[in-house]
Amino acid sequence: MQTDTVGAVARRVAAAPRVPPGRRPRPSRAAGALLAILLLLAFVVFFILPVLWLVLAATKTDAQLVHDNPLSFGSWHALRQNWDALTAFQGDTILLWLRNSALYAFLALVITLALGVPAGYALAMMDFRGRRALLVITLVVMLMPATTLVVPLFLEVNALRLIGTLWSVVLPYSFYPFGVYLTYIYFSTALPRDLLAAARIDGCTEFGAFRRIALPLAAPIIALVGFFSFVANWTNFFLPYVMLPQSSEYPAQVGIALLLTDVPQFNPTAGTATVLRPELALATLLAIAPVLIVFLFAQRYLVTGLLAGATKE
Repeated sequence: MQTDTVGAVARRVAAAPRVPPGRRPRPSRAAGALLAILLLLAFVVFFILPVLWLVLAATKTDAQLVHDNPLSFGSWHALRQNWDALTAFQGDTILLWLRNSALYAFLALVITLALGVPAGYALAMMDFRGRRALLVITLVVMLMPATTLVVPLFLEVNALRLIGTLWSVVLPYSFYPFGVYLTYIYFSTALPRDLLAAARIDGCTEFGAFRRIALPLAAPIIALVGFFSFVANWTNFFLPYVMLPQSSEYPAQVGIALLLTDVPQFNPTAGTATVLRPELALATLLAIAPVLIVFLFAQRYLVTGLLAGATKE
């Protein structure tokens, strides 16, 4: 009887699946779920909480911002007071800065799309002398930090006597090599050349094939380039700070830096027209709100544009 039992145990052990040498067992689903939860919590701590604090800071008085719970809501009355104080600073100058930002960003965006998309199409679909050199230059400029180009751009704009004008900011904004390269990648990988060849056989010119076939098919990538260009233009600080000497010409990003110098806690030499910290938080929310709104309305096109060109037709 004991021999039969030992034999049965031996057969079960022999029939049990063996883990190959050098291969570890896969982690359980519970461990994977726990890791995902930890990653989400880390994302909340490092990204969501600062934004939440910024939103709540605009609803408090300066004393509440220092002494109350950082994640507590203040009051609608305090929010209204902060809004009135912010808009009263130097005669509604915050609204002027927001208008300047919108004007610079949208005008540069129109020029970027009008020039960058045809340039990417030409680099991808046409064979001309200097094409490879232009592509290499585009890549090199795209990889250079934007701040390294501010001094050469200043010298060029100054030679044209455009310092302090609208075009001293809009024209450098309009040169967007990343948009050219992004459209080049799309047209060279995702646009069927046979479709363009058929259009040429039917009598379309090169511009007609671009306008009637390539441009409608490239709508997602155009939206992606437009979004990236708008965000880069809206958040640019150093270039308008150098190009625009008058505070009435500042965009919102430079204006907020000017507000920062009037906060006593950050600048002990601030004058009598001081700005409180909740008002500064409210100004920051106003500056980032347009980017958030554009993202919410364009996110469907952004996802499509990010996937465009991922597979070759």
